[in-house]
Amino acid sequence: MVADRGLQDKKINPRDRREDMNKRKNDTSQGGESSSRLIDGRIKELGDWRGETLSRIRSLIKQADPGVTEEWKWRGVPVWSHDGFICTGETYKNVVKLTFAKGAQLKDPSKLFNSSLEGNVRRAIDLHEGDKVDDSAFKALIRDAVALNTSARRG
Repeated sequence: MVADRGLQDKKINPRDRREDMNKRKNDTSQGGESSSRLIDGRIKELGDWRGETLSRIRSLIKQADPGVTEEWKWRGVPVWSHDGFICTGETYKNVVKLTFAKGAQLKDPSKLFNSSLEGNVRRAIDLHEGDKVDDSAFKALIRDAVALNTSARRG
């Protein structure tokens, strides 16, 4: 039995359906909370060098690409994307791991990548307590990752 016959008979414009599906697909929040707020919460929750490191990295990513999209995936992993994944920001007890989805295709003249070097796709930067990041080299790496994503989308 249909509760509201008027809703059943109403025709849905296919364009509206696509837009709604895209909104749902792109909504990576949990319980209506935005991804950015969930990342804010993770940084605050960590409350130590890992939170400070994640906050600093997040700031550098936003400086390098003001059009970046923040997402919250896999039950608590910050993800930054622009026409595809750029990198994730995983936090563990002794490391903040920044995994670049297409890292093997990126030039890394400053040798920032120090983990997951054996694979053919990903590369990672493991940051331990006290590690310093070369801001300009990191931002260049982010911009290169965005350029790679953007060129792949066009091609």
